[in-house]
Amino acid sequence: MKHKETHPDKYMNPYLAGFLLGLVIIAAFFFSGEGLGGSGAFKDVVKASVVNLAPEYASNTLYFKSATEEESSPMKTWLVFEVLGVIIGAIISGAFAGRLNLKLEHSPKITSRTRIIFAIAGGAMFGIGSQLGRGCTSGAGLSGMAVMSLSGFVAAMAIFGSGYLFAWFFRKLWI
Repeated sequence: MKHKETHPDKYMNPYLAGFLLGLVIIAAFFFSGEGLGGSGAFKDVVKASVVNLAPEYASNTLYFKSATEEESSPMKTWLVFEVLGVIIGAIISGAFAGRLNLKLEHSPKITSRTRIIFAIAGGAMFGIGSQLGRGCTSGAGLSGMAVMSLSGFVAAMAIFGSGYLFAWFFRKLWI
């Protein structure tokens, strides 16, 4: 069996990828009436989990009560299907490009354990930040800019600006 040759440095042209992302945002607004964003999907999964695992608690808690009164499950929202599509699309893209590997990559200067700890901590901080900011980078920046919202442009500048700032401090984790 011949293995597919991998090209780890071969990625899509960033200008083409940006253009295609713009088309995806337009299609999202056209077909669903909503922009892109992933943090809302996590909230919907949590709501559905609490309603199913602790229905009495959910019916007595203001935040979860609305999910118990809805006719359809929170798992049937646009954002849940969007995130599932992103995950499936990433797997398919990685498979076609020959980059679908289950391995932990990190700088030779750190251990695998340190990489995992920082990945989990970064993910947790991102999740908390998306809730404090009332949305993730996709919802705040991309969808906000797509509708020409000043807050969308400010969010995108803050996201990329802080990314460049913090990258300098944490660069030893990947180079």
